[in-house]
Amino acid sequence: MVETLLGGVFGGLLRLAPEFLKFLDRANERKHELQMVSAEMEFAKVKGEIAMRQTEADMTIKELDAIGEAFKEQSATAQAAGPIVAGISALVRPGVTWLFVLLYAAVKIVSFDMAATQMGDWKQVLISTWTVDDMAVLNMILSFWFVGRVFHHNNGGRG
Repeated sequence: MVETLLGGVFGGLLRLAPEFLKFLDRANERKHELQMVSAEMEFAKVKGEIAMRQTEADMTIKELDAIGEAFKEQSATAQAAGPIVAGISALVRPGVTWLFVLLYAAVKIVSFDMAATQMGDWKQVLISTWTVDDMAVLNMILSFWFVGRVFHHNNGGRG
């Protein structure tokens, strides 16, 4: 009798064992599916970033091409207008740069003079009037006129 009862209990448990294993397997399948969806989302995110950077690069290239075309058109227009107009057109950018540099120097000289008039130590005044922003402006001007133009010239106008 006990054997029959134990046989029934163990038989029932062994019959439920495959169902229990299927349940555990489904849980693992869900984890795997969740991991796959996460991986696909990460891949889509990276793919979107790559597409966005490619679009930005294409836009930059198109902008540079448009600027190059504008320079060519401006040059052709100035040449067609005659040597005097071409000379004036060629002096616009350097003239604006010189004007900016002279005005910038005038502002610095006047601020130094005002501080010196108020009996400030000239060394301290000079140090305090030259800021990080002033250095950035100087670096921009120098890199444009010397580094950028030399690089552009050495690459045959391609960069």
